[in-house]
Amino acid sequence: MKLYQKLRTAVPRLVLSQEDEEEDEEEEEDADTPTPTGHSRLAPWWVGSGLLLSAVLLSAVTVWVLRQVSGGWHSPTPPSQCHQVPESHRFDCYPERRVVVTRELCEGRGCCFIETSPAAGGKRGVPWCFYPPDFPSYALQSLNQTALGMAGLLVRREKAYYPRDIGVLRLDVELETDTRLHVKITDAANPRYEVPLDVPRAKKRAENPIYSLDFSKDPFGLLLRRRDTGTVLLNTTVAPLIFTDQFLQISTALPSRFLYGLGEHRSTLLHSLDWSTLTLWARDVSPTESFNLYGAHPFYLLLEEGGDAHGVFLLNSNAMEVALQPAPALTWRTIGGVLDFYIFLGPDPNAVIQQYQEVIGFPAMPPLWALGFHLCRWGYGSSNETWQTVRAMRNFQIPQDAQWNDIDYMDGYRDFTFDAQKFASLPSLVEDLHKHGQHYVMILDPGISSTSPRGSYWPFDEGLRRGLFINTTQGQPLIGQVWPGYTAFADFSNVDTRRWWLENLQRFHAHVPFDGVWIDMNEPSNFMDGSEEGCPPGELDSPPYTPAVLGDSLSAKTVCASAKQSASVHYNLHNLYGLMEAEATASALIQIRGKRPFVISRSTFPSQGRYSGHWLGDNRSQWKDMYYSIPGMLSFSLFGIPLVGADICGFSGSTSEELCTRWMQLGAFYPFSRNHNSQNEKAQDPTVFSPAARTAMKDMLLTRYSLLPFLYTLFHRAHVHGDTVARPLFFEFPQDTATYGLDRQFLWGRSLLVTPVLEPGVDSVMGYFPRGVWYDFYTGSSVNSSGEMLKLSAPLEHLNLHLREGSILPTQKPGPTSKASRGNPLRLIVALSPGATAWGDLFWDDGESLDTFERGSYSYLVFNATENIFTSSVLHTSTKAASTTIGTLSIYGVQEPPHKVLLNGQEKPFSYLDNQVLTVSGLGMGLGQAFSLQWL
Repeated sequence: MKLYQKLRTAVPRLVLSQEDEEEDEEEEEDADTPTPTGHSRLAPWWVGSGLLLSAVLLSAVTVWVLRQVSGGWHSPTPPSQCHQVPESHRFDCYPERRVVVTRELCEGRGCCFIETSPAAGGKRGVPWCFYPPDFPSYALQSLNQTALGMAGLLVRREKAYYPRDIGVLRLDVELETDTRLHVKITDAANPRYEVPLDVPRAKKRAENPIYSLDFSKDPFGLLLRRRDTGTVLLNTTVAPLIFTDQFLQISTALPSRFLYGLGEHRSTLLHSLDWSTLTLWARDVSPTESFNLYGAHPFYLLLEEGGDAHGVFLLNSNAMEVALQPAPALTWRTIGGVLDFYIFLGPDPNAVIQQYQEVIGFPAMPPLWALGFHLCRWGYGSSNETWQTVRAMRNFQIPQDAQWNDIDYMDGYRDFTFDAQKFASLPSLVEDLHKHGQHYVMILDPGISSTSPRGSYWPFDEGLRRGLFINTTQGQPLIGQVWPGYTAFADFSNVDTRRWWLENLQRFHAHVPFDGVWIDMNEPSNFMDGSEEGCPPGELDSPPYTPAVLGDSLSAKTVCASAKQSASVHYNLHNLYGLMEAEATASALIQIRGKRPFVISRSTFPSQGRYSGHWLGDNRSQWKDMYYSIPGMLSFSLFGIPLVGADICGFSGSTSEELCTRWMQLGAFYPFSRNHNSQNEKAQDPTVFSPAARTAMKDMLLTRYSLLPFLYTLFHRAHVHGDTVARPLFFEFPQDTATYGLDRQFLWGRSLLVTPVLEPGVDSVMGYFPRGVWYDFYTGSSVNSSGEMLKLSAPLEHLNLHLREGSILPTQKPGPTSKASRGNPLRLIVALSPGATAWGDLFWDDGESLDTFERGSYSYLVFNATENIFTSSVLHTSTKAASTTIGTLSIYGVQEPPHKVLLNGQEKPFSYLDNQVLTVSGLGMGLGQAFSLQWL
């Protein structure tokens, strides 16, 4: 491949890297100042850069125009150059699907054509048509220092092969923090659509960045290195940059093959770089390998050799695909907007995700009841049958915090209604739930029925009167078809729509006082392709290039890309639809209930964790679906949406008792835990199974409820610090390469290892234990691992849970609901390291009020163990949150039997078992009381 050419400092006023400081203070004062990212804004770059950049722009445009007149596309490359390109480094020049790429088509683009053996299984393999080493790209015309970094111009030498080529681009590089770099490429002369996401703006240039940046002049390229290791994290010189109106492409070499993220897809956690393409375009389809699914998350995390990690986020909401190849390398292709990259330097995986969330926003703190067990099905058929299920759960004393209903509660599947015959007792059911400390959640879809007689259905009538629906190109409401029949689609990009949505929810809440909202079908889903009239001809619905979307069309099972919304065309906003609905719904719930909102959404986009959780969609009652739920859950932890889970026991198809038992065990450790299934299938709630299976499910839910203080604290840390809740093992052990591909186990926080059974007919399971001491959660018995796979006993009633050395977990005696549990005494479990140390913490508040941390209405305790002394330190306390007491302390790994135990200097009775577990009960210490316990 062509070596990059470093831009020499001898060129006047051009800089090579962020280290170059050639401009004086006066020029710094005149440099660019940041402007908020927004929709279709014109970047005012010339204001601060003076006449020189304006002259350079004029000169660059002139050069580009002359070359178009005299040049055209790149001439064919000699075959000898083509054969010099290794197969793994061949970047696809003809990525169009459903096209048989011939030599004539390929060379018409000026690219190399070499046939290779087809890939197995009909997959795309080594591209036959690929870029030659000298394929024309942009050249770096100028580069100048700014207050935050650098700004420059890129000029294309020859026309690209997609229409409306943009010849001169604006490059902005901002060194926002020591661990965050912002690189943006856009049209230098004309405004383009940008994602209306509120992102932080740096106020000063990073002083000690842990990265260094160099540029290639011709072809233009960016090389980003990690300072301490010299690892090249990005190298965009490997393939040409293309920037046309509806086709934007940039490639980079990768420093390793350990790449994660890029959702939403069904796959292993660790992506294959064997010529795979991941498409990001929100789509309603049952989770299936290789399909673009419900949400779009253009973010990846990559582990480098040696265990460092970095992340890359492309802030772009247009349809896109990411092509992976074994070089290793990656290519971004999107069909609109701008190339707006954030790079996060970590250096460890946890830090990368924290830095990512500093840009997109930290997730909301959920109410405590959201972390309890939820139960739902499509097909209860009536409120009385729903109520019978709730009563059966109570009779068997199986924990449950929330009862849900799917669309069968509605009158004719219309939003904001309920069936007056079959669900007549729904208000009474909700009242009964509230009396028992439980909650009610109902489903809503964004498709509003358009066929009711005028004046009979307020949501449509009022939405039509105010002009709140997505419109066709002719300015009329776009009519599609969803569950109620013909429907219009709410335009959540319109602020007036959010008011209308609130009013609808208020009107319904007056009759059915729901507690949370489940927003489904919000890709948005449409049973038609486009609309009842199809989609108009044009390059929004039929763009020059269509990414590899399911259905081969942007309008497949959704609305027309050309449809008009308040903020822009649907072509730009499609992937934002679920985010905008989630934001509107969360805001409405706050205004209606005055408490923390609970929203679960199917479609998602970066920053959605601020407003909702997510479930992984319409899975099936199959063992492989249970397995795929783990990488799905862990991927959403990377995406900043920690409140995530799958439909326990599977949505479609009939489960078996064994599958459902194993899935209930796993699902008890989804951060969001809900059992849900479809109509016309046998019930699968815990009460319908044999006594043995029912007991196993109940015991697992009781274990979850006992861990609610720990889980709640993890969500607090996610909300305040951007920590993950459920996390892959490599997050905690990035130096251990054996953890890089593990996605059949996971951790809660840094401390609790979950090893579920994912196969039928077995009574044991293999699990990997990183180096160190691990304790059986239930018994305290220890295993000292050298970093190895261990065979664990796993009878049907048992889920293996292990505590990591050096951790302290707050647990609680479980009750039938989270409300009942929270009044019970706490039990702290201390898992000592070989050096007899441990650490843990607890965040506790009333479980539902808004902004308790921000208002100081909480208790926060830090626990430490060292040199045979346990201490509980109160860092913050609130009278409302301090009524709970600490009753028991269990210490795992006490090497020698103690002679006595002292609580604040006073002797206390204790027990000590042969497996080195010390237990002290009857402590009775309030959360507001600091104390120490010593064993001698």
